[in-house]
Amino acid sequence: MSNRFIPLEPMQPRERIGVYVCHCGSNIAGTVDVAEVRDWAEKRLAHRGVVVARDYKFMCSSLGQELIAKDIKEQGLTRVVVAACSPHLHEQTFRKACQMAGLNPYLCELVSIREQVSWVHTDKHAATDKAKAILSGGVERVMRHTPLEPLHVPIHPATLVVGGGIAGIQAALEIADAGFPVYLVEREPSIGGHMAQFDKTFPTLDCAACILTPRMVSAGNHPNITLLTWSEVTRVDGYVGNFTVTIRKKARYVKEELCTGCGVCQEKCPKRVVDEQYEAGLGFRKACYIPFPQAVPKYPVIDTENCVFFAKGTCKACQKFCPTNAIDYDQKDEYLSVQVGNIILATGYDLFDARRVSQYGYGRLANVFTSLEFERLSNSAGPTNGNIVLRDGVTTPKTVGIIHCVGSRDRNFNNYCSAICCMQSLKFAHLVKERTGATVYNFYIDIRTTAKAYDEFYQRVLEEGTLFVRGKVAEVTDAARKPGEEGKIIIQVEDTLVGKQRRIPVDMVILANGLEPRRDAKEVAKIFGISCSADGWLIEKHPKLDPVATMTEGIYIAGCATGPKDIPSTVAQGAAAAASVLGRIQQGEIALEPVRASVLEERCSGCRICNNLCPFNAITFHEDRMVTSINAALCQGCGTCVAACPAGAITGTAFSNEQIIGQIEGLLMRNLETAPVGAGQA
Repeated sequence: MSNRFIPLEPMQPRERIGVYVCHCGSNIAGTVDVAEVRDWAEKRLAHRGVVVARDYKFMCSSLGQELIAKDIKEQGLTRVVVAACSPHLHEQTFRKACQMAGLNPYLCELVSIREQVSWVHTDKHAATDKAKAILSGGVERVMRHTPLEPLHVPIHPATLVVGGGIAGIQAALEIADAGFPVYLVEREPSIGGHMAQFDKTFPTLDCAACILTPRMVSAGNHPNITLLTWSEVTRVDGYVGNFTVTIRKKARYVKEELCTGCGVCQEKCPKRVVDEQYEAGLGFRKACYIPFPQAVPKYPVIDTENCVFFAKGTCKACQKFCPTNAIDYDQKDEYLSVQVGNIILATGYDLFDARRVSQYGYGRLANVFTSLEFERLSNSAGPTNGNIVLRDGVTTPKTVGIIHCVGSRDRNFNNYCSAICCMQSLKFAHLVKERTGATVYNFYIDIRTTAKAYDEFYQRVLEEGTLFVRGKVAEVTDAARKPGEEGKIIIQVEDTLVGKQRRIPVDMVILANGLEPRRDAKEVAKIFGISCSADGWLIEKHPKLDPVATMTEGIYIAGCATGPKDIPSTVAQGAAAAASVLGRIQQGEIALEPVRASVLEERCSGCRICNNLCPFNAITFHEDRMVTSINAALCQGCGTCVAACPAGAITGTAFSNEQIIGQIEGLLMRNLETAPVGAGQA
């Protein structure tokens, strides 16, 4: 098939087209002469079927929609073109307005003269000409539209929630409490996430465990929740309402049906290893372990990398002493297949590795701690029973420096703000003051305390005597230069409020690490058919109007998987995602966009070029007939197969060759009108 542009035969206008140009306040009208575009469309596009052209300040408002509906009824319009903002934002709005007036909603075309014109131009004359060209293309395209009907698919009532942190727990409980089944999948041995490691939560200083563990127990015992910990999703097939999910349930080497959670195996295990996960490297655990006393579920897991039996074939202490014979060294990974209608991803975050900021000395200077290490130090259930001490486990610090924005708001690492660091650092300052009486310095760029009761907490910490130094810390070193600095950690910083360099000796440094996307966020996004931002966070459908949905229907995101946020915002997003899912389930079915690809079997040569290109696995090859077919429910209308087919056997609904070429010709016709005399002549 040739790629040469072949003009279409001139189409005689048989339609009555209405054109509507939006001012969008001053978003469009500030750069585009809207009245000129309207007049031009009414006069110069009349021969293409335009019978009415209007402009309105806010076309998406109820009055603007009523204007369109009124013209459809009174003027007998058969097509509508709206020149406004991105179709991604308001295409459904104008389609519904047409539908209410009795016009098939897919005979409406929305062209963007905001994102594609006014927001990218400063020359009003050029912007106005470009708006006319885009509008001309829209008119030519809408002439070739055909009435379409949405595809209706049933919604399976079960939901998959991936991630057992507070966002995932909240979402799972909301759906389960409404009476619908939930599969809650967590890759660690217990649910709880990072919140299970914290001591207090800002700004109320509530005990984190007291808030979290009752919800963990509720999720673990809920009759509508199937809890799958130590498990990972490996494959997702299907479409909204009918996903088939493959889950790898890793071997615990413990028979859950026999285990009572008595803890004897953990007690008798002779192998102690550093707990890098829950205790952040400050404490120890056994090779056969329960992550923490309040873990849900209560079943232990055997760490095969450190277990003496798996390394040498000896020991078997856990098996010998288990009173219920629950230890099974031959246990294998299981692969489960479950059917769900919707999926919520609440996969959380990773903590920024402070070793990357080498000048702060983490990993080199003993008494430089990360924020998570300090959380465990200050936790009454932590390795020091809540005593804030130096690495020697004995000495109480007399002076403590807390450095904000480690790995955040830094062009060398992450430009974004991690949202929690300011309040977390203020909490640390309060805890150090309360438990040790030490002098506390907070080194900050800006203090950001924007949520409810946050600034009041800041004022409280100020009143407690915490010292604040405004300036980005340049270096943390142990190089003493004058008396009084021996054995101390020296913080070198420019105090921008007084305009001078300062050397401040302290006993302990706490780094407020930023938050980063999960290391495997891109792989997870690929499995679920969604996208990541440049930073690696999962991308929402719309950051303001639809912050928990994604561009893949039926898949939602919540919590820190979408970006840094505190616990209240995380819980709110978990509940919001659950509400969106419940709305879908209660409808019983969903209407899908009819923008889908289809195969003309008489043209299909059976070359199978398209078969491995579909990102949604919607294409099937029939060996008996040697032709390809497309599952309309799985297809998302991306057009990859349409572009790839060498025989032109695949067409895209609403994006046919005729529609696309017609739109291009409309653009070119307007360009020829404005071109200088003689331009384009060969």
